[in-house]
Amino acid sequence: MTIVHPQTLGVPRSRDPAARTPGQHARTTVLRLRLRTLVALGVLAVVTTALGRAFGLRSPLFVGSELALLVTMFVVLRYVLPLVERRDRGAAGEEHVGGLLQELTESGWSVIHDASFGHGNIDHIVLGPAGLFVVETKSHPGPVRVRAIHGGVLRQAQEERETLERVLGERVEALLVFSRAWVDKPLARRRGVRVLPARMLLPYLRRRSGALSPEQVRGAHARIVAALAESARQSAMR
Repeated sequence: MTIVHPQTLGVPRSRDPAARTPGQHARTTVLRLRLRTLVALGVLAVVTTALGRAFGLRSPLFVGSELALLVTMFVVLRYVLPLVERRDRGAAGEEHVGGLLQELTESGWSVIHDASFGHGNIDHIVLGPAGLFVVETKSHPGPVRVRAIHGGVLRQAQEERETLERVLGERVEALLVFSRAWVDKPLARRRGVRVLPARMLLPYLRRRSGALSPEQVRGAHARIVAALAESARQSAMR
């Protein structure tokens, strides 16, 4: 099965919006947060040391900078590190699910990771004989009860489905996949979103067939690639 990539349209692979890796946006965010945290702490430590040497340890400037350093360390421990941990866990979850989905490409499927049409990111877009899917990955350790899933999480998956349906003009199914959680009612649907653990994702997709022909998959993939390239072009012009 031949897939059309932006390179055939003159778009370099380094800037190919359909060639992103699983969790790329989340992983970049984690690295940026860590770097900014280290820089902030380093700058405050250097300033505090310099003030202490220049004005003495009893100087109001030194005492003030020392207090600022302590407050910053508290904020980092209380708020920043938990945020980084959540983002890191989220990136790992996307990478895990993305790795599973890549196995489908050996049997005629197409998978696009970390796709952005200008408003947020879709973790994974999956196209194949079973149809068209958006996959929203969550790394909650579980257990997960389908009836108790927060409405905002379901709404996110719904909006991703609606975005892709506008691009393709075809029906898309939304999947909410928990990368490492136990789900009490796997494959159940809530508000039009199917919920399942990562271990059941590939069997669910593989046992369905006949929804799309290879030509339809190629056409859908080409439209997505074109829409992603146009979104990236518009973002670069802002």
